[in-house]
Amino acid sequence: MKLPGYYTSGQFAKMAQISVRTIRFYDQQNILKPSYVNDAGARFYSDADFARLEQILLLKYLGFSLDDIRNMTVGDAEHHMLRNSLKLQLKLVQDRIEQMQMVEKAIQDTTEAIDRHEDINWSRLLDLIHLTNMESALKTQYQNASNISARIQLHKLYSSNPQGWFPWVYEQCDIQEGMKILELGCGSGSLWKENMKLLPSGIHVLLNDISEGMLRDTRRELEQAGTGGSTLQDSPSSFSFHAFDCSQIPFEDSRFDLVIANHVLFYCDDLTTVLLEIRRVLKPGGHFICSTYGAEHMKEITGLVKGFHSQITLSADHLYDRFGLENGYSLLEPFFTDIETRLYEDSLLVSQPEPLIEYILSCHGNQNQYILDRYKDFRSYVEKKTKRGFHITKQAGLFVCS
Repeated sequence: MKLPGYYTSGQFAKMAQISVRTIRFYDQQNILKPSYVNDAGARFYSDADFARLEQILLLKYLGFSLDDIRNMTVGDAEHHMLRNSLKLQLKLVQDRIEQMQMVEKAIQDTTEAIDRHEDINWSRLLDLIHLTNMESALKTQYQNASNISARIQLHKLYSSNPQGWFPWVYEQCDIQEGMKILELGCGSGSLWKENMKLLPSGIHVLLNDISEGMLRDTRRELEQAGTGGSTLQDSPSSFSFHAFDCSQIPFEDSRFDLVIANHVLFYCDDLTTVLLEIRRVLKPGGHFICSTYGAEHMKEITGLVKGFHSQITLSADHLYDRFGLENGYSLLEPFFTDIETRLYEDSLLVSQPEPLIEYILSCHGNQNQYILDRYKDFRSYVEKKTKRGFHITKQAGLFVCS
């Protein structure tokens, strides 16, 4: 029976120039479900389904895995999520270009060495082969960067404090001319991107992350800078980038005037060793600034997702239990002589569902297994909650240590 406005599986596959088997596979993988299934089990697809299929085929062509595509195509209305995903893929392409340029240069150098009858550096060529096989790690890295971006964006859009978190943190740092600064776990480099115009002359900032790829991305972001901001080249200061684990800081004693760890310490497995290392590399009279959350931070979001499904957990760990506003002072006290707690007064009033949903999907818990298959229901649920403004408590601050 022909249904008006619907296509059979065969018609649908023919329109997209793919096989019916592929259509069935996407159905089995929960990537593209039919809009209607009759009592006999026949599947029918709509024009909206076809638009979604075109999106899936485009993402597949761009190199995304089926798991990537499933997470990225959760709703046709979520164009901002698609945009973020495409930005992720653009970064991967940029990295591939850089890698291929390095391979090209190595091949040219090797060819020239052969022509000159010189020894060939085979180990360098082997390193380049490993470099070109890093796509899986890069996707993980950029997914992490995308998650960071989603969390920052929610605060930017709906914070009641007009100053903003990163300008406030910068203000607490009291950065002076000529200072040597180390930021541990710099992430996307937002502390410096948002305050580039305020940097005094002659400072040197060393940005650290455990991931080489994240640092490469941060360097690129700082060099390109945000719209309307100063570029890295315009800055009166110098930046360098170094990947290492902060439990083993590879610098001599008394190297830095200031060490910054913005929402980092609660991720450290061996906090004692990390704090000993930080104290070691600080100059006498130097300062350590570390930020964290309190137990009340964003508690309403947990209540929101639990209301949708009681089994959802946004994080396996309560990070504030490991290093938070409540216990941070006592954890820092054995290592520093003077510690001051400073709180950032803020809250959120969220009026649109999309940024809140993107924030929730970016968390490190089990939420995706309960939300993605019921995405339309979840979006409708969040839309009702945000219709009159959804209030979220923020409890964040930092410790200034000498």
